[in-house]
Formats: sequence, C-alpha cells, structure tokens
Amino acid sequence: MSAAAESTTAAVPVDTTLNPLLTSVKPSKTMALTDLATSMKESGIDVIGLAAGEPDFDTPAAIVEAGVAALRGGFTRYTPNTGTSALRKAIVKKLQDDNGLTYSPDEIVVSNGAKQSIWQAVLATVSPGDEVVIPAPYWVSEHLEALARVVAAHPRLLVLSDEIYEYIMYPPAQHVSFGALPGMWERTLTVNGFSKAYAMTGWRLGYLAAPRHFAKAAAIIQSQSTSGASSISQQAALAALALGSGGGEPVQAMVRAFQERRDYVVSRLRSIPGVNLAQPDGAFYVLPEMSAFFGPGAEAKDFGPVPDSDTFCRYLIEKAHVAVVPGDAFGADSCIRISYAASLETLGKALDRITAKLDPAIYTRRTGCN
Repeated sequence: MSAAAESTTAAVPVDTTLNPLLTSVKPSKTMALTDLATSMKESGIDVIGLAAGEPDFDTPAAIVEAGVAALRGGFTRYTPNTGTSALRKAIVKKLQDDNGLTYSPDEIVVSNGAKQSIWQAVLATVSPGDEVVIPAPYWVSEHLEALARVVAAHPRLLVLSDEIYEYIMYPPAQHVSFGALPGMWERTLTVNGFSKAYAMTGWRLGYLAAPRHFAKAAAIIQSQSTSGASSISQQAALAALALGSGGGEPVQAMVRAFQERRDYVVSRLRSIPGVNLAQPDGAFYVLPEMSAFFGPGAEAKDFGPVPDSDTFCRYLIEKAHVAVVPGDAFGADSCIRISYAASLETLGKALDRITAKLDPAIYTRRTGCN
C-alpha cells in the first residue's frame, strides 16, 4: 500500500463540535419568519409578510444619486476604519442640531448597521460577571427621566440607547435622546443609523456615538472584525443627512404614510373581539395583546391546539398566509408583532385574512375567553 493510501485510510472523522457559547444564541424569529414567507412565495403561495422591520418605500432619490455618483467617481476603496471624516463630521452636526448632543468626530464610529454598533458597544463595555438589564418588551420607550435618576445613583451603570426610530414619531410624541438628559452624556452610548428613517436597509450603515474611551474601544473591535463600512453607503449617508432636520420632506412624507397605516391597523385590530392594543407613538409596528387566542383550550379547525404565541403565528402563516412575529421574541409572550410597513391595500388584505381565520366558527379561544 502506498504512503498516500495509508494516509487516507488512517484519516479520522472531522470533529464538528461548535463553540458552546453558540447554544446561548438563538436565531432571529423575525428573520426566520421572513425567510419562511419568502420561501413560501417562491413556491407559489400568496403569503403576505408583515414580520420584517423594513420600510416598503424606495430610498429617496437624492440619496440614491449620491451612491451612484460615488460609484462613477471611483469612490470605491477602503475608508478609515471609523468612517470618512466628512461623514463623522456630518453626524456630529446632526447629533448637535437634532438631539442636543455634543461630540467630536473621534467619538463617532460608523459601522455596517446599527446591530453591529450595538454588538461592539456591548463587547467593549460588558465584562464577565457583569449584569445587563434589558427592559421588556424590547425596543420600546421607557420613562427616561425616572430611569436616568436610577442610573445616576450607580457609578458603573451605563446606558446603551438605540435611537434608530427617532424620526418615525407621530405627534404629539417627540423623540428624546437619553444622553441629552442631565448627567447622562458620560454614561450613554448612543446607537443610530440610516436604515429605518431613510429606507436604506440594504445600504447597511449605522453608527455609535459615545465618550472617547468607549468609542475608541468599539473602534478597536471593528478594526479587527469588519473594518470600515461601505464607502458608497457612506457617501449616500452624507446626502441623507443633507436632507435636513428630521430627514426633511422625503422622510416626513414616509412618516405621514406610516401614521395613516398605523391608524388603520389599530382600528382593524381593535374591532376583533379578544384583541387588546395600545396605540404606538412611533416606529411601524403594533404589538397587540392576543393571549385570548392561545393557551389552554385554544384550538383551530384543521390545525389543532394553539398553546402559545409561536404556534399562533405558525397558524397564521399556514392558514391565513400572513407572516407575523410571536411576542416572546420581544419579551411579551402574550402578544404578537405586526409590521405595518406595507401599503394600505396589502394591510387590508392581511387583516381580512387574519379576521377570517379567527372567526369563532373555526377558532376556539382560550378557556374562559369565549
């Protein structure tokens, strides 16, 4: 037998063991349901996807043109790790003008989306054994001033403030940056980006604003992971910020459309017996409390028992062909999340389907709720 053959024969199976830390990381339910809806559509099923947090509008023309100009002008090389000087200066001005926050350009770290900024902020500040407090439901407003008073009483208590939806607010609600509250600038790491307000989800661009020592730590992490963000997206972001306070008219037009959709969706859901819903003041989601439709005794014809919000959402996608997200993904298991970042026509069609599939003739609600 040749040496090569002996070597092949002696080969041992590959050890496919993964990092045990991976067991603590769960797949995004939002992305999983969005992917399922997409695959169902590709197989010919008419599925309406209301799971993803993605505006259905096109990126404003001025932003697109800036990206095209960057491509044609050869602005296609690596940028500095933390972002171009021009963009970081523009972000500094935006934070001062819109949020009352004062930073220098070296306290800004531009990244490949707000999620990356959050990850880097946590990795830079949280040590083994530290405790992280996450209010639930996640991604919603807190009583900021009361929270600030608690934070101020603890020297090591920091705040990571995700402000990605700051422009998508409905009057009379107004956005307040946590770092602008008295005594909070030194303790706050602010995350923002361009995906939601400017309909730039695919451009993948976010940023972190933080006191210099925190920003520097996040920049080190970024330099050894992804390095700088897309040069083309950064040029487009400059055009986005140039639209003016609140995103200018292009963004405000989208916000007005979102508000109209919110009002419609809230009205339709509240008309369904068993649904409890507080009207949201911002973003483009509703989180209706729907525990009457799952739990002991809840059952759907030609489907079976519906014990929890996960199963309820599976019922809706299988039988109503509408994709929504179970509330436990956001710390509110008695709810589901519905995105209204879709046309009124699409939303009407989706709510017609949901209403029909919750008809008492085919759907038995939880014991004690009929």
